[in-house]
Parts: sequence; C-alpha cells; structure tokens
Amino acid sequence: MKRIAKANLAELLSAMAAEAKLYVPAESDGIVNFVSWQEGLAVELAALNVLVPPKKFFYPQTETVLKYEMGEDLQIEDFACKAGEKAILFAVRPCDVSSFAMMDKVYLEEPPDEAYRRRRENTTVIALGCTEPDEACFCQSFDIDAAKAPGADVLAVDTGEELALVAQTEKGEELISALNGLLSEATSGDENKVKDEQEKIADRYVTSVSLRGIKERLAGMFAADYWERLYKRCIGCGTCTFLCPTCHCFDLQEYAAGNCGERIRCWDACMFADFTQMAGGHNPRPSQKERVRQRFMHKLNYFPQQHGDYACVGCGRCVRKCPVNLDILEVIREAGGGTDGL
Repeated sequence: MKRIAKANLAELLSAMAAEAKLYVPAESDGIVNFVSWQEGLAVELAALNVLVPPKKFFYPQTETVLKYEMGEDLQIEDFACKAGEKAILFAVRPCDVSSFAMMDKVYLEEPPDEAYRRRRENTTVIALGCTEPDEACFCQSFDIDAAKAPGADVLAVDTGEELALVAQTEKGEELISALNGLLSEATSGDENKVKDEQEKIADRYVTSVSLRGIKERLAGMFAADYWERLYKRCIGCGTCTFLCPTCHCFDLQEYAAGNCGERIRCWDACMFADFTQMAGGHNPRPSQKERVRQRFMHKLNYFPQQHGDYACVGCGRCVRKCPVNLDILEVIREAGGGTDGL
C-alpha cells in the first residue's frame, strides 16, 4: 500500500498523464463527467457518479467502424485495429468498475469485439472507494462493496487528508512503480485507517433491495397484467438506457457518397420504437409495454440466465434521472423481492 497527500494530487496526475492519456472526473455547468486531464483542472472526488458512465471509453457512444472506397480494387480501412490508445481512468467508482466485468461478458466472448478488447487491454483503471452514498445507491444489494473494487487495477481510498493506493493487478503494479517517486509507503496506522473507512461505508447505506426469487418470479411474468400497468408512465426517452453502465445495445449505420462510404456504430436503446423494427415493417415490440418489459426482463432474468450476473450494479443513475420515476427498485419489490429504507 502507498499513500500520497491530497494536496499533492495535481503532481500525481501530471505524472500519470506522462504515462498515458489521463481521464478524470471534473465538473462543468453543474455536471460531473470524465474528461481529459490538463494542468489546472479541478478534479471532482466527492461526486458519487459521473453522469455518463465510463463504459464510453471501451464502447464509445459513436465510432467509425470502417471506411471504404470502390475503384479498381475495393479499399477498406478497418478502424478496430486502430483502437486502444494507452489510457488511465482515475477515480472510477466501484459500481462502474463492476459494470466493466459485465460488459466483458458480452464483448470479450468468442469472437471478441476487437476494438473493445484493445481499449480494455490498454486502459489502466484506478477505482476510488465511496464514502457517502445517497438514497438512490443500492450497489450492495448486488454484492458490490462500495469501498472496494476488485476488478480495478488500482484501488484508491480517501482517508481524509490522503489517498491510499493499492495495486491489484500487474498493470496496477506497473503504474504504481512508475509513480513511486511521488508516493510514500503506508504504515500499519495507514492500513488500519483504510480498513476503518471501508467498514464505515456499509453502515451509511439507507436503501437496499432483496433479489430473492426475482429471476424465478419474472420467468413466469412475461404475459402478466403487471406490465400493462407499469408501462403507462414511460415516455420512451431512453434516459435510463443511455445512462446505464451495463446497457450495451448498438446500431450500425452506413453513409455513402459516390464511390466512398462509412460505417458507424452508435449506442441504441430498447426503449425506442424502432429498436426492433424490421425491414418489412413488422415490430415484435409494437408498444411501450413490450419495451419496458424487455428492459427489466433483460436486466433481472435474461442476462442472469445467460451470464450468471444481474445486468445492474445499483449505481442509481436511472433512479435519479428518470423523468417519470419509473424505478427499478419498485419493479424488484413488486415482482418478487423486497426493499428496506424506501
């Protein structure tokens, strides 16, 4: 374990930026998101979550997949082989770190998505343990420890005046080694302080949800009247899916001009009417009822059946930002689980 005074954070970030492209949470117009670090930038360590989840660094909201030009020979420029500049993500919350593992199950299964794989391999993730959850946070319900992030390369713990840093992977050890001139060795007192901070966080959660029996109950609810009642609040805006760290659906679009063309990939959402629209006009999810049902069935039944994990990390973004308060906690409670503190 290493430590550094938070007063020296700018110096630490400058050294990280010399190693790779560095992204940090920063506030602009009242909104916190990950941005490229530069000298003088005020880093936001107190915000619970950035607004747009950091999945965007592995799976961009919009990206060019390929370009082509037709002449005597067809020339194709494949952008997947160009993806993955060396990068560092600093201060990623444990819930978002857990979301990366879920995304890996989709994009790294054979055959892997090459652009995603390159970005994952070339990015070092530094997690920052939480200290003050709010009423919309429920990550512990999904067995995520808000003070720890085993999937991160480095875990940072805020102990007040200092940050404690623990390397957890080979990439993490390499980064800590490169920064060693700026870091001090932690003492046994520092280690005890970190343990104390990590133990305190569990008692600060006010919201929890029981997932007991939810998969089994939902398996028999496909045709239930419940969805008819629930969907009428949904306006199909897609906020929940675009701010969700585990939603991973995309669309492919092609644009042609003369003998040249470009294919792009962009985020898509099951909340949109044209998401399942077929070329002949048929839509197997013709109303918002089927789309709302799909969202919750996928997260709480289909994905667990396929991959063994719920497709939710309890980050609370959809709870905070849904304009009609269509709450996943409400769905879990009414469909077979239970909540405390609501």
